[in-house]
Amino acid sequence: MGGQVKRSFKFRFYPTDTQAAELLRTFGCVRKVYNLALQARAEAWTLRGERVGYEATSVLLTAWKRTEELAFLNEVSSVPLQQALRHLQMAFSHFFARRSRHPRFKSRKKSRASAEYTRSAFRWRDGALTLAKMAEPLDIRWSRPLPEGATPSTVTVSRDPAGRWFVSLLCEDPAVKPLPATNAAVGIDVGLDHLLVLSTGEKIGNRRPERRDRLALARAQRSLCRKQKGSSNRDKARVKVARVHARIADRRVDFLHKITTRLVRENQTLVIEDLAVSNMMGNRRLARAIGDAGWRQFRQLLEYKARWYGRDVITVDRWFPSSKLCSACGALAASMPLRVRVWTCGCGAIHDRDLNAAHNILAAGLAVSVCGAGVRPQRNTPGGQSAAKQKSLGASRRTPLVHEGAEVKQMSK
Repeated sequence: MGGQVKRSFKFRFYPTDTQAAELLRTFGCVRKVYNLALQARAEAWTLRGERVGYEATSVLLTAWKRTEELAFLNEVSSVPLQQALRHLQMAFSHFFARRSRHPRFKSRKKSRASAEYTRSAFRWRDGALTLAKMAEPLDIRWSRPLPEGATPSTVTVSRDPAGRWFVSLLCEDPAVKPLPATNAAVGIDVGLDHLLVLSTGEKIGNRRPERRDRLALARAQRSLCRKQKGSSNRDKARVKVARVHARIADRRVDFLHKITTRLVRENQTLVIEDLAVSNMMGNRRLARAIGDAGWRQFRQLLEYKARWYGRDVITVDRWFPSSKLCSACGALAASMPLRVRVWTCGCGAIHDRDLNAAHNILAAGLAVSVCGAGVRPQRNTPGGQSAAKQKSLGASRRTPLVHEGAEVKQMSK
């Protein structure tokens, strides 16, 4: 990992009434410009087969500001508006590269309210941040110090549905550098009863952050349903629901940050499964528990922290039968219902389902790290193979051990 890492530091702040009004006006203008540019690009392609890029939309923005209908765009800083056009260009780049869906219009109620300022649109002096069009610096709660001598290159201001204001400062962090190499490797099996089961035998419990506030959430949602649409009381009730959701989300992400940081510091190689979380959320019996566990967020945190600190994350294919494969002899069980938590192999080995899966995940990941990502498991296990080799084999010759981007509609261990 060459050079210093740019890291975002997020803090809560409390704007004055004047600052709040200015920021809300900026959020609305950013949303308007984004939607106008998206509409212009869509019409150009539909009617004329023409691709409109960032430069063309920037020219359109200048023309929009000169019209009487959109003259209010001149009242806010021009930098967040230009950044909205750059974000739209990035969204189309991801779409054309098939990494995301087609960009969608931003909604006032559902979309994230935010604005991005570059260095020309804010002043950073003696730890005080002043945005363009504002006379006073923001009242920021510095919950942790910025890196020594750091100067923000980008500032993003946002407001969540619960009414909380946040500012995110993008800085170079010299403290983020590769950790000393180690020989430790761990296989990680995610679950619901235990959030994580490690191949070392450690089981990390599932905190279930949503369950603690389930009653408060239900009460707030019932109160919201009773309010008349469009009324001020409904807006107040909506904020109460959002505050409960925010408390749950904060509790979940705090726990996941602590777990992923510890795993990355202690292990050089981390092997996980490529679970189809979106498809699994279609199971109405498990969707609530899966969403509360935060499996997808756990993987995202683990992967970017591994890149920061020079660790390796190996992803085992979602079709690899980690739960049904005996980690002692390599025999494959015919079936393994979810209700079975402990099972006995024909070789006499007694397995904890999740711990056995973690052992098999680690073995498959280490096999890939040695043989390369092109390794394929065999369809059947010949009787003369060793147990160590059998553990690295899967159920199908056509299924790779490492996920290579193929889309599947369901997951089954």
